Formats: sequence, structure tokens, C-alpha cells
Amino acid sequence: MTRLGVSSALVDGEVVHGDVEIEEGLITSVGVSPAGRTGVAVPGYVDLQVNGFGDVDFLAADVDGYRHAGDVLLSTGVTAFQPTLVTSPVEDLVDAIDVVAKAQPQVRCRVLGAHLEGPFISPTFKGAHDERWIIAPDLAVAERLCAGGVVTTMTMAPELPGGLDLLRWLLEHDVLVSIGHTDADAATAHEAFDAGARSVTHLHNAQRRFGSRDPGISAVAMTREDVTVELIPDLVHLSRESVLLAWRAARGRLAVVTDAIAAAPRSTGEFRLGDRTIIVSKDAARLPDGTLAGSVLSMDKAVRNLIGIGIPWTEAVRAATTTPARLIGREDLATLRPRTAADVIVLDDDFAVTRTLVDGHEMWAC
Repeated sequence: MTRLGVSSALVDGEVVHGDVEIEEGLITSVGVSPAGRTGVAVPGYVDLQVNGFGDVDFLAADVDGYRHAGDVLLSTGVTAFQPTLVTSPVEDLVDAIDVVAKAQPQVRCRVLGAHLEGPFISPTFKGAHDERWIIAPDLAVAERLCAGGVVTTMTMAPELPGGLDLLRWLLEHDVLVSIGHTDADAATAHEAFDAGARSVTHLHNAQRRFGSRDPGISAVAMTREDVTVELIPDLVHLSRESVLLAWRAARGRLAVVTDAIAAAPRSTGEFRLGDRTIIVSKDAARLPDGTLAGSVLSMDKAVRNLIGIGIPWTEAVRAATTTPARLIGREDLATLRPRTAADVIVLDDDFAVTRTLVDGHEMWAC
């Protein structure tokens, strides 16, 4: 039996005073043993959209690259993540998905499955995606990409011809559908969510803009209780006010994603996203024409940003743990209830990560 030596723990949103005990990879008790000296234990962070990390681009990575990226992610408190593959030639996506499958048992944090961000997206709201490889919804292509069960999430645009048919096919094959890079109006957004889409990809970014009589997908997502609202809180993609508005409108349904690229967690330099050149300066990643292209955000910084703009720390942590884990169907990974997996991080008084454990094993410590 191992004691973490923390003063308190966050269990399902409630602060429990006392230490955390772990045995055989599972939480055995919280608050039963006397409090340790310092630090609060919280569930490990879950990032559902990360394109690369630690100089590793997941589209081009081999298994060793995944191991390295996983180790760097652990240092930022991430214990589980979905490597995200952006719009690319289908053959390249198939190859990259195969690497995800090979990497899953080799990485020290949990590789939950692949998130395909494209290729079935709107050319109008392509963002940094290469328009050459955007294609119309095609069930044969989807079947090829999803063969083997490695793909766990797909971001797609439901307004495209055949989009709703693709959405339903994905759901039938146990793929979570998130709506993004889309020109969907409010009516189409409602139709997609009624059909079973569960979330919106990076709220306000690469989607139809909000209007008083044409509110688009952002207003629909924020006002529907059955939709998880994903956003990038680097305070570059969204202003402080936009993040606070989303939190107040979708309280309890907010999920932090980093949308990080290989440059993360650095803040300057030139990098690759697929076959595109990305320039990183002043904590922003952009194409040469100025278009935002992912981020250099880390999950620990994302949580601190939320706290810094006035969101209670318990809710900021929830947005990086419980909400994304529940969305992907892995509630077991984001709770410190007894008999659940001991994926735990310890935060200091400034909410910086000081220790990261997966299955009760210490994987990183400062």
C-alpha cells in the first residue's frame, strides 16, 4: 500500500481532506488516513485533441516518437490522450492509425485511440487543414479508416452532402462524433446533435460565426444540455470573455483540449503539422499567412489559465478530467473513487503539477 502524502484530494468535484492510499494500481481510500504535508491530489488530465507534443508530430511519428511524446505529456499532468490526425491523404491517415495501434501498449500514459479531425470537413472553415485532402463524406473511406477499432473520435461537418449518413454510420461503429470545421447553421447543428453527435470541436474556431438571427453551431452547443463544449483556453484562440461565456453557458459541460502541435510546450520556432510549415511566436502557432494552426498549449497551463480568469479551480480541473473522460466513455479514468484506476496527479499551491502517476506507478515528478 502506498500513501501519496497529500493534504487533500478532489473526488467527483468535492474536496476531501486527508491522504490518498493506493494498492495494486487502484485507489483504495481517500480521506481515511491523516493528511500529509502538502499538495492536492486530482485525477490525471485527459486531452482529447493533441496533434503532437515534445517535437513529435503524430501524423509522422513512429512508436519511439509516441513514447517520447507520452513522457513529455506526463510532465504536464496528462495521463490519457487521443492523438489527433488532421486532414491528410487517406493513405497517410491509414498508416498513421496503424502506428497509433502499435504505440498504445508502448506508451507510459494511456493512448485512448485516434481522433480523426477530418477529412470530411468544410472547405469554407478548413482552418489550417490542407484543402487538397478534404473530401466529401464517403462511407467506403470511413470504413477503411475505422477498420480495426483504433479510431475513437471523428470531427466532421454534418452539412456536407451525405454528412448525416456518415454521422449515423460512425455512431453505429462506436465512433464518437464531434462537430467541427463546419458551416452548419443552427437547424443543421440541432439535426446532427439529435442524430447522436456528442460534442463541438474547439468552440468558435473554424465554424460558422454567431449571429443574432443565425447563431450557428456555437449557440446550439452552448444551450443544449446533451452537448459537450470543447475549447482551447490558450487565450489566443479565444478571449477571456469568450471562455467565461462558454463556462457560464455550459457549466459542467466544458471540456478543455489543447489542440497542441509538435512545438508544444515550447513557444518559438518553426515546426511541421502534417506537411504544412507552422511558425510559432508569442505562444501562438500560425501558418505563414497568419492562420492559427493548433496551439503550443499544455494541459497544466490550460487549467491555470481557466483559474486565472476567474473559474473556480475545482471546475477548471473538472474540465480537464471528468468531462472529457465521460465524453469518451472512460469515466473510470477521471475519478479518485475507491476501486478505480490510480491515474493521479499532485498539484501544488499554484496548481503546478509536481507528480504524475498512472495505475499507481509514479511516471514523473519534479
